[in-house]
Amino acid sequence: MNPFEKSLLYSPLEGGAGYRPMKILLVQTSFLGDTILSTPVIAGIKAVYPGSELWMMTTPLSAHLVMRDPLLASVIAYDKRNRESGLAGLLNMARKLKKMKFDRVYSLHRSFRTSLLLWLSRIPVRIGCSDAKLSSLYHETRSRDFSEHDVLRNLSILKGEPGLPSVDPEMRLFAPSDHEIDPAVQRCVADSGPYAVIAPGSAWPTKMWFSEGYRAVAIFLQQYGYRVVLVGADSDKPACRIVAQDLDVINFAGKSNISEAMYLVSHAALVVCNDSMTLHMASAFKIPNVAIFCATSPKFGYGPWKNRAIVVEKQGLYCKPCRPHGSQKCPEGTDACMKELPPEEVIRAIQKLVPQNNP
Repeated sequence: MNPFEKSLLYSPLEGGAGYRPMKILLVQTSFLGDTILSTPVIAGIKAVYPGSELWMMTTPLSAHLVMRDPLLASVIAYDKRNRESGLAGLLNMARKLKKMKFDRVYSLHRSFRTSLLLWLSRIPVRIGCSDAKLSSLYHETRSRDFSEHDVLRNLSILKGEPGLPSVDPEMRLFAPSDHEIDPAVQRCVADSGPYAVIAPGSAWPTKMWFSEGYRAVAIFLQQYGYRVVLVGADSDKPACRIVAQDLDVINFAGKSNISEAMYLVSHAALVVCNDSMTLHMASAFKIPNVAIFCATSPKFGYGPWKNRAIVVEKQGLYCKPCRPHGSQKCPEGTDACMKELPPEEVIRAIQKLVPQNNP
């Protein structure tokens, strides 16, 4: 092995006593969906540095999405909004990273806090995005093409790496095994007949199609021969309650964790959801997906990826899309993108994607 090849695999031990595998950190501490969209970079780093020990730092919730990836040595959960918030939390995490002696870090997160954190950690080679805040604190920055899907934008963090092979831009999610899952969730999957997952929630209110529309879709799906399973966080309970009222559906909103949501999506025949984490789960598991875009648009690069999917959205609105990530309320005060898309359009998309189930 020549010195260049060795540099891609190993780092020298202190005192010149030999070599150890290179230790690399990948950072993505944004929203849950952003973490899923970042997972192709895991395979990309391992393709460039095949003998490396690769870690990922993300949020405590997102850790559930990546902790089963066999290419990761481990996951660091950075609770930046609660237990490790503020300057004290940042300094504490910087000390922790410094002690772990990483050789390189690739940061997909572009905030002031992340740039400062990694600078304080003194990792010898720090690589970030050219549009990151405080980008001058990185040794190298990589530009992104905003006309591309976010999967490809994330992979551009590896642009220019020596010996970079062609990387298959597949999202990586690994569903939990049966023994990790609540028996009620297991029974839902094991029961006879295919089911459709409906996820009517979102972290952003302007991304949420109106609940009565999802209710009409749930009624149709039952008539079409599919069981209906609702998923969501505690904050999605009101929307799911409207969808489920007086219907024979299975409502896991606020009753299942992210690992169980992965399990449910991975076994589903269809997913109907907003522009949200569930959309990216469906893409990762190659599940047919009807994706409803309200205030946002797939042209920003966050649409379905490499699965059978149809995007449905209200056309002809001068104000849509209003911003890439949605907002807390409609800037125009009309909620038109959320309320004026008729259920019939979503139903037609379902009929194109999956056949009627006639037991």
